[in-house]
Amino acid sequence: MGLTIVVGADIAGVNYKETLKADLEADERVTKVIDVGVSPGQDIDYPHVAVDAAKKVAAGEADRALLVCGTGMGMAIAANKVPGIRASVAHDSFSVERLVLSNDAQVLTLGERVIGLQLARRLVREWLGYTFDPSSSSGPKVAAISSYEPKTS
Repeated sequence: MGLTIVVGADIAGVNYKETLKADLEADERVTKVIDVGVSPGQDIDYPHVAVDAAKKVAAGEADRALLVCGTGMGMAIAANKVPGIRASVAHDSFSVERLVLSNDAQVLTLGERVIGLQLARRLVREWLGYTFDPSSSSGPKVAAISSYEPKTS
């Protein structure tokens, strides 16, 4: 079964989001793409978009999220406010690989003002190919990160 991916952006990342969304919809590894905004011309502050996307991942409505803003940093900071979410900006192949394989991060953020579109497209393709192995040497480290999450009852 394929992945369900949430995509979102603010006005500074909407152009890349639209292209990356089309790439995801055409990728055989992706079953469903959920777009939480923004649409071209729409201006919603990035924290609202990031948290909406991250909540969908945390609730199990999606496997991963791809978020784009000017730098990727604001989206990552906002998404990480959602319990259970591990999000980071990554602008190179090694970082994208380690984001998943070492950190079991479900959210990749990119900066439209930082990297070129073709690199962003390549990184997203690579990102889809990685799966975290909880039995790896990183398993206990990710469990330790999770142990610091607030407990809900």
